[in-house]
Amino acid sequence: MHKKLSLAAAMLSVVIAPAMALALSIGDEIPAKNEQLKDTDGRAIKIADVSGAKGTLVIFTCNHCPYVKAWEDRIVALGNQASEKGIGVVAINSNDPKVAPDDGYEQMQQRSKDKGMKFPYAVDETSAVAKAFGATKTPEVFLFDASGKLAYHGAVDDNSESADAVKSHYLKDALEAVETGKPVSNTETKALGCGIKFRGA
Repeated sequence: MHKKLSLAAAMLSVVIAPAMALALSIGDEIPAKNEQLKDTDGRAIKIADVSGAKGTLVIFTCNHCPYVKAWEDRIVALGNQASEKGIGVVAINSNDPKVAPDDGYEQMQQRSKDKGMKFPYAVDETSAVAKAFGATKTPEVFLFDASGKLAYHGAVDDNSESADAVKSHYLKDALEAVETGKPVSNTETKALGCGIKFRGA
């Protein structure tokens, strides 16, 4: 009897659990690149639309997370620079604003303006894109090379608290390698941040 109940409970948990993919592996192609997103200018965009000739940087981020706030100026600076050097950039907010009200669409519009983002900041209205990437944190970065293969995944750098104390510039170094068509030396680090508040979870 207990075994039957346990099996039924296990099956139910599979049914109701969000469809979450495993995190991408280095060399994987860009997933969900044709999934429709809405940027802070009200445009319908896709990752495929913003992909660059030299590569594509996808940043899962949000407004409320203290880790995002600590890294945000660095993220925006790197994203703006990359977008001017042939690397397509998109920041994606997959959080449910019912759980994190500061991550609402109007707040995203204001944040993009305040921070001077020169790349799209888009809302993932079903969290489907984050789930396809296997993203779980904000911030969490995925950098793809010119052929659309994952070249770097993880954190921005090794110090969220102080830009002046950074010793390893993970994303900056990876961007420079991808921009020049060279292999990324450090392909994966641990993303440190807040858990994504998935919609419908």
